Amino acid sequence: MENPEKATVKAVLVGVDFGKGGFSASLEELELLARSAGAEPVQTVTAKRASPDAAYYVGSGKVDEIIQAVHLYGAEMVIFNHALSPAQQRNLEKRLDTSIVDRTSLILDIFAQRAKSHEGKVQVELAQLQHLMTRLVRGWTHLERQKGGIGLRGPGETQLETDRRLIGGRVKMLRSRLDRLQRQRETQRRSRNRSRTFSMSLVGYTNAGKSTLFNAMTKAGTYAADQLFATLDTTSRRVYIETVGNVVISDTVGFIRDLPHQLVAAFRATLEETIHADMLLHVVDASSDMRQEQIEQVNQVLEEIDAQKVPQLLVLNKIDLAGLEPGIDRNEEGRIRRVSVSAVTGAGLDLLRQAIAEFAADNAKVQKEGVEVKGTVPDPRWDATAS
Repeated sequence: MENPEKATVKAVLVGVDFGKGGFSASLEELELLARSAGAEPVQTVTAKRASPDAAYYVGSGKVDEIIQAVHLYGAEMVIFNHALSPAQQRNLEKRLDTSIVDRTSLILDIFAQRAKSHEGKVQVELAQLQHLMTRLVRGWTHLERQKGGIGLRGPGETQLETDRRLIGGRVKMLRSRLDRLQRQRETQRRSRNRSRTFSMSLVGYTNAGKSTLFNAMTKAGTYAADQLFATLDTTSRRVYIETVGNVVISDTVGFIRDLPHQLVAAFRATLEETIHADMLLHVVDASSDMRQEQIEQVNQVLEEIDAQKVPQLLVLNKIDLAGLEPGIDRNEEGRIRRVSVSAVTGAGLDLLRQAIAEFAADNAKVQKEGVEVKGTVPDPRWDATAS
């Protein structure tokens, strides 16, 4: 898929409602994903089913409807809001005679476009290759060029076997690179731990405003945009918090529902900044009707990377769009439940700094005395719909 700044590709979107709820919000998210990847959605085809069709995911009659939409709008691509099996993708490509992209491939493509650092590019390519190894619909001669011409077929070796061997070799090399990068990160973390620097990681659903909040707190000037997955590479900065001193805050990749497992696995080295943080600032889009579901999706990914036990402070962002006032909410025990801010206008950022200072002070007491101190340790399962 081409860069959106250069050209757009007309695409028909396809979504199947299995009756689980949140279908319309999921379709809106698919449109945002498609636009983020550089596609122009021209029509959306929906269906209701109890379970996916084995051959086409959608029924044969619905495939005919998709074909009509492709011809009517001159679409060059069909994007499914679901993960397709290799057989389903091949069957659809033959029947529709056009490019078929599933949700997993779409997200991988966006990640490939956005990765800027060496580590980010390595992680994305590893995830892509692991996904494509199950498909191998076309030849991967570009891999031979990357390996300096290596890859000439041996006697009796089929093209499929050659492709698998080439990709397998590159996957092994990329994993080796990631291992080295992970060791470098561990060295940096040990250095921070020796200096007893308090560390925080920003986590949250994609487009919740993490990078905007990061910039507002650190004046770092990192890339922030109203689009999905604007940030892929973890950026860390020191920031001074009154009564605490210097702390390290890290901006991380955003999460999304049905985040491809290959990406979670490939980005584990980056996401380990989250695991080793003293606290998580869980940024939530206050203006989203799906904020509770988004919180649950983020917590699911945190569990997958073993970061569910890291204390969270819920940061209700974009209050300027939601018509809310800045403030700090506490539970019956006096622990902070959430902080309401606007990273764009700066409203409530002084309260967020106050909440961080309160938590860091209590954390220091826990480290020194070895006992839990009642105060600011928040409930990570906060209900976003609560008043």
